Amino acid sequence: MATVQIRGVTKRYGGVQVMHGVDVDIEDGEFVVLVGPSGYGKSTLLRMIAGLEEVSGGTISIGGRVVNDMLPKERDIAMVFQSYALYPHKTVAQNMGFPLLMQKRPKAEIEEKVRKAAEILDLTKYLDRYPRQLSGGQRQRVAMGRAIVRDPQVFLFDEPLSNLDAKLRVSMRVEIKELHQRLRTTTVYVTHDQIEAMTMAHKIVVMRDGRVEQIGRPLDLYDRPANLFVAGFIGSPAMNFLEGRLATRDGRRVVETADGTALPLEGAAAEDGRRVTYGIRPEHISVGEGGIPVKVSVFEPTGSETLIFGRLGGQLIDALVRDRIEGEPGQTLPFRIDPRRAHLFDTATGVRL
Repeated sequence: MATVQIRGVTKRYGGVQVMHGVDVDIEDGEFVVLVGPSGYGKSTLLRMIAGLEEVSGGTISIGGRVVNDMLPKERDIAMVFQSYALYPHKTVAQNMGFPLLMQKRPKAEIEEKVRKAAEILDLTKYLDRYPRQLSGGQRQRVAMGRAIVRDPQVFLFDEPLSNLDAKLRVSMRVEIKELHQRLRTTTVYVTHDQIEAMTMAHKIVVMRDGRVEQIGRPLDLYDRPANLFVAGFIGSPAMNFLEGRLATRDGRRVVETADGTALPLEGAAAEDGRRVTYGIRPEHISVGEGGIPVKVSVFEPTGSETLIFGRLGGQLIDALVRDRIEGEPGQTLPFRIDPRRAHLFDTATGVRL
């Protein structure tokens, strides 16, 4: 196991800079997730850690060694890809043992390491099968087994669950988390799925356009997003954003929308009249007496919850409630907002206030 330190890393393709001075510290044994929309630099950064992309500027260290000029095979890392990258003509055992075969390890050692990895991943009964005879989840476990046998300092996962169906993704999330808890190997995991990030990570790195927007524990990012981008990306369903101005009504601070609706706040240091964006998560809105009247457009019952979409003075707002609420589009329901859970952002800069 090892620490990974990324210091001022930049990346250019010709005259185009796609990575802008990224700094990330990954502790020994930590599970860190790089998250953000597709095309925002996550996989590029992972490939630079792996040595599959050159670093244009800055340094990457693994276990205290700067690895910028080292070949991938010299970095003591193992990477699991989205595509599995299994050899179709080799058995599961042969696929898993292939990295050790290339290192010319003794046959007995290869067989022992493959056996142990297969036990960890529940693949023992599939060792003589070929990839075409396996399900998608089993193939991904074989790819993980091929990484495990190398006993690397760092595991790198590049969107490994993207090709799986929704139900299988949930079970594979659990398997990967259990694997990390058992092996305690430093892990860097890339995904565009914020649910994967929230449920798997010790620490999340939110990226946008080759820059780090915020780093922190999952619930810290959920509770105190640094800006509008992080607030809108972390959490499902996504946070509601309502634009307005700070005001004082009857001695209480509120955000006043264009139609005159007063959105409740608990304290706000900024001055009245300032243009702000009011954020509230759907799960922090209930339906009940004394709430703000919202015209409902869609009801989405899921059994245990109901997601209600509506409009407040032309602005979209939705609530996620535990009750089974039935209704008709066009009716008005009172949305009760918990002011203790409200978030306030500067509209011009997007920064949290």
